[in-house]
Amino acid sequence: MIVENKGIRKNKFFIPPFDLNASEIVVLNLFGGQHFYETEMFLKDIFTGETTNENVKVHKPMKFVEPIIRRMFLPITVDKYLKKKANPKSNFATKIYETEWITKNTKVNTLAGNSRKLLSLYATLSETKDIIFDLVGQNPKDAKEIYMKVMENVKSGGSAILLDNCSDMKDDCTKYIELQLIK
Repeated sequence: MIVENKGIRKNKFFIPPFDLNASEIVVLNLFGGQHFYETEMFLKDIFTGETTNENVKVHKPMKFVEPIIRRMFLPITVDKYLKKKANPKSNFATKIYETEWITKNTKVNTLAGNSRKLLSLYATLSETKDIIFDLVGQNPKDAKEIYMKVMENVKSGGSAILLDNCSDMKDDCTKYIELQLIK
């Protein structure tokens, strides 16, 4: 077991209980709105082990797929990003180069949102097979592509929690959980 959640309550919301095991993907629908980012960061901190919650046991800390912020001044190349963020011994460290037009010298700030998300995903997967991710800023086609890449990892024994704001992946996951508002 990776994560054991007996129910997370905060202010005006409740995340129902669930367990996450190897080879599973849990979709947590946080719904859209002004609460999304704050709730996402709150849950990320719990599942990565950065903070504790009395109702959650994290048996194996997970890693969040961080967004890559464009750097206008002193932009870095894909190669430098991977040297800084990825485990060079992992096959994932060079997987981004399977995209025909991406090379070691490609500037990260020239990558579109999907390519930046894939770069961050591969760097994270080079470190661990247990991840937390979101699909913020992705169009439906690109979101599905990223989700399928994560599913390949899950089928190989990894685990994942998708912090989402819609139910698009409801039928494609191991467990689907919706945030509940408390009145």
